[in-house]
Amino acid sequence: MNAIATDITAATAAAVDPAFVYVVYIQTTPQKVWDALTTPETQRLFWFGQHTQSDWKTGSPHTHVGADGAPNFSGEVLESDPPRKLTFTFLNSDRYPVMHAEGPSRASYLIEDVTTPGDRALTRLTLTHDGFSKLGSRSREGVSGGWTRILSNLKTLLETGVPLPAIKAG
Repeated sequence: MNAIATDITAATAAAVDPAFVYVVYIQTTPQKVWDALTTPETQRLFWFGQHTQSDWKTGSPHTHVGADGAPNFSGEVLESDPPRKLTFTFLNSDRYPVMHAEGPSRASYLIEDVTTPGDRALTRLTLTHDGFSKLGSRSREGVSGGWTRILSNLKTLLETGVPLPAIKAG
């Protein structure tokens, strides 16, 4: 194998999927977004019956529990700065063996007040999910469909008080 082919092979082996980034503007305050993201009772409304168990302090564990009561993913809180930023590791449970085998990734919420003076409250929520272990990651594929439905539901819930009906994947 020549030097160029060796370099390409090495670069491909070390390549990872790019970050998944989703930005949504929500007509509410950063504190209300934070509270919704970190309160199990509210999470159940926009996560379609699912919630996360954690105290959301830096270094604490978290476990995301499905509507059936079984864990979907878990990890550690890496950064908690209420109501501005929350970052955590994300490891799919072994009920998803292919994604579990890929190892942990990282998700981060950045919550910013973008209210124009004299206008109603407006918050920009940026979700960045990165650290996927390989190109073609099944975990990245899964979260890219899940996060859009979840955060759309969060926006609707906070702006109207009523969650969306169940949203089919796809």
